[in-house]
Amino acid sequence: MPRSVSRSGAPSPLAVAAPRIPPHAYFVVSAVFHYLGPAFAVLLFVRVDALGVAWLRIAAAAAVFALWRRPWRRWRRLDRPTRRLLIGWAAVLAAMNSVFYLALERLPLGTVAAVEFLPVIVLAAYAARTRRNLLALACAVAGVYLLTDVRLVAEPLGFGFAAANAVLFAAYIVLGHRVARGQQLSGIDGLALSMLIAAVLALPVGIVDAAPAAVDVVALAAGVGVGVTSSVIPYVTDQLAMARLPRATYALLVCLLPATATAIGVIVLAQVPTAPEIVGVGLVVAGVAVHQDGEPPRRQRLRG
Repeated sequence: MPRSVSRSGAPSPLAVAAPRIPPHAYFVVSAVFHYLGPAFAVLLFVRVDALGVAWLRIAAAAAVFALWRRPWRRWRRLDRPTRRLLIGWAAVLAAMNSVFYLALERLPLGTVAAVEFLPVIVLAAYAARTRRNLLALACAVAGVYLLTDVRLVAEPLGFGFAAANAVLFAAYIVLGHRVARGQQLSGIDGLALSMLIAAVLALPVGIVDAAPAAVDVVALAAGVGVGVTSSVIPYVTDQLAMARLPRATYALLVCLLPATATAIGVIVLAQVPTAPEIVGVGLVVAGVAVHQDGEPPRRQRLRG
């Protein structure tokens, strides 16, 4: 039974109240937590290696979703295409989180974020059909370019991981929108199932590095905290935003995240940006402000 409908057939209080919240508000929450958790993960690197942190993040989020949604009860009712979609999304989640932390181990948070969103800008450019949106994209591209602290000579491997993460993040958005707009189950339940599968897929590459956390209470607690702040809160709000925003609109809005990452890098990690990086932040914010939805998203029942 969809969670937006009560047992009596009437809309639940959640279904009535939630549509009053603008989808952009869900995105703002996602933007804050998307890099707040990884910033804490950087501090965890002194206790657990990058792949171990990645698996702790995925496993902690999977455990939260398992307790909250019990998604396995919905698996048997899904058709084959939906199952393939969820497994594919799970593979992307597992690989994306792993290479993200391998990049973060070598590069500043703001730099990884800037590289991460280059394919996202391409997605937005593909659907831009107005001069205003083209101007917004130009601002975003220029901002991301300035935010990218080019260190290819010093950290080629770090940029290789960041580039892989960027491609995977674009895939995350595309597949995430398909799940959010699916008819077989809610976007959040689809996320819960994919996260459980991702924890299994990432186990072989992450369990050895995560093993020290089993005897380190502080590291284990920090890993759980990273999972909640990095995967549960932002991914859930992503689904709520994706269900009501066109993919092109969402793709351009995420260009704001390099600015968020830069700010969090300053506050949490003391990674102070240079003057060009500050200008880049301003350009990215300007691009988001200039952007205008081309056409309203189709009306949908809020799922989740």
